[in-house]
Amino acid sequence: MVTRNVRWQVLQAVPIAAWLMFLGSAAAIAAELDAKTANPVNTNDVMQATPSIGMEQVRSVSQIAPLDEASANSIPVAPGMLQVTSVSQLTDVKPTDWAFQALQSLVERYGCIVGYPDKTFRGNRATTRYEFAAGLNACLDKIQELIAAATADFVKKEDLEVVKKLQEEFAVELAALRGRVESLEVRTATLEKQQFSTTTRLNGDVWFNLTAAGAGRDVLAERALANPNNVNAPPSRINGRPSRTLRDAPQPTFGFYTFLTLNTSFTGKDQLVTQLVSGNGFSPANQYVSAGYFNSWGTPFLDQTGVPNAGTVAIRELSYTFPVGKKLRIAVGPRLNYYKYFDGNRFTFFLTGATSYNSNGSTLLNAVDRGSGAVLIYTFNPQFKFTVAYLAENTEFLNPSINQNVAFNTSSNPSEGLFRGTNTISTQLDFTPTRNFTLRLIYARTNLRPYNGFIGGAAGEPLPYGLADDGVGGRLRDSTANAFSANFDWLVTKNFGLFGRYSYGITNINPRNLNRSGGDVRVQSFQVGLGFPDLLKKGALGVLSFVMPQDYKAGTRFLLSGAGDGGIQYEIEASYYYPLTDNLALVPAFYAIINPNNFDANPTVFVGNLRAQFKF
Repeated sequence: MVTRNVRWQVLQAVPIAAWLMFLGSAAAIAAELDAKTANPVNTNDVMQATPSIGMEQVRSVSQIAPLDEASANSIPVAPGMLQVTSVSQLTDVKPTDWAFQALQSLVERYGCIVGYPDKTFRGNRATTRYEFAAGLNACLDKIQELIAAATADFVKKEDLEVVKKLQEEFAVELAALRGRVESLEVRTATLEKQQFSTTTRLNGDVWFNLTAAGAGRDVLAERALANPNNVNAPPSRINGRPSRTLRDAPQPTFGFYTFLTLNTSFTGKDQLVTQLVSGNGFSPANQYVSAGYFNSWGTPFLDQTGVPNAGTVAIRELSYTFPVGKKLRIAVGPRLNYYKYFDGNRFTFFLTGATSYNSNGSTLLNAVDRGSGAVLIYTFNPQFKFTVAYLAENTEFLNPSINQNVAFNTSSNPSEGLFRGTNTISTQLDFTPTRNFTLRLIYARTNLRPYNGFIGGAAGEPLPYGLADDGVGGRLRDSTANAFSANFDWLVTKNFGLFGRYSYGITNINPRNLNRSGGDVRVQSFQVGLGFPDLLKKGALGVLSFVMPQDYKAGTRFLLSGAGDGGIQYEIEASYYYPLTDNLALVPAFYAIINPNNFDANPTVFVGNLRAQFKF
């Protein structure tokens, strides 16, 4: 039996053991919270007192494999440890040290140190005194367990003497570890008390935009004469021709736009996205555009209001995505973001690539920017992916009730619902033969609901904005449209890439007056460009883009705005995304709009934008 004196010697070690029991489970937290603490303890290397589920028994030294630095650094601190029954199984503990022999006896007798399936102690160097102290603590704890379980006679007196000697040798390290654990406990308790959610992560994006536009002289635009400053008011026809007005130069603007995104996962494989948006941007180029072209040419995508009324808050996205098997993912929700699934491109993504509306994506896609419905993404293999979606219009920046003749956000309106308002069925096939090249083939079938009796504007694609009537000023009924698009991006070298788009759209014109003949508006667009990844700095991206946003091939007689005098508008854009830090970037951009509003007689419009981009 163990004498009272011997038992008391063991109990003196218990407080240290109790404190250090926490250290193993808090290893990951320690690595993050105390990265800046000048303490040589590597908590990823701490030995644990008891094995976890799924541990394996190591029974021979011949099982032990050496661990190189690369392998050690790549090993995650995760469950799946195994019981070590011999200290010689710890490949980075030197057997020449006297403490090795002492600890060897304790480990082999009491099985008190845990190792890992790779047969290592989890370190790429010899065991430090702090790590060894942690191992010693594990044995102290194991011995105390035996005493508490009334098996104290199993603990030999000579072993307790060894423990005492080791404890004296490593007294400083044990005290340091105890203080470390105390700090971890306090910080962990604070985190648990103050954490936002165990399932949700909050991300924020904020953009400041300083923008100016000018043309040297007034620009001709097709607008309503009665209300020329309302870019959404439809022009009237005078002798069959849409009314026109001259637009003078705008003043520079300084606005903001922001997202707050809540990403929630319940299983680790699903994702619930709740994205809030607000802004007050009214980009200067909107002063020049024809009716229906608000936030199109000459406007940086992130220089917008994003809500019906500046400064208010709306939900931009509300969706839930989950896997079905290994190859299929399904996204459903009352407000899905169309461009999250269709017409992507590594060089024109709005956060880091081309910056303007007309360069971010095809000008003929899509009438439904955000909508209610479902998206199915099926990945056949790394080379082929197929996406199909049904979405009914429900866009956050469109006012649901401007007046009784206008109604947006139709999917949540029982008079329009999921199937009567504007809706789209879209498909996309991705072909990615290598990681440096992707080709996307897109088809969209759209049912277009006229607003105020006209088709067009922000919910009128494949009409590239603008407005359409029956050709003589009359209203339209619901119409159908088809759009075909192809886009590619090719990273030719590490620092140089090519990209391009071509789109073709057909919009059926269906007059409300049955005595008037209808027809089709046919239009094409294309874009080509160059990308320069890591230009001057890793993570930077320079982009040059040339866009022809619309070239009408038929049906211009139905255009109430957009036809101009028969000219063809072209756009040149240069932008440069420059990350200052991981959380801050500056993005200067410059545009030249040639033949704006499709008027050959118009001067070229120049736009400059400087964007500051924050993320947290």
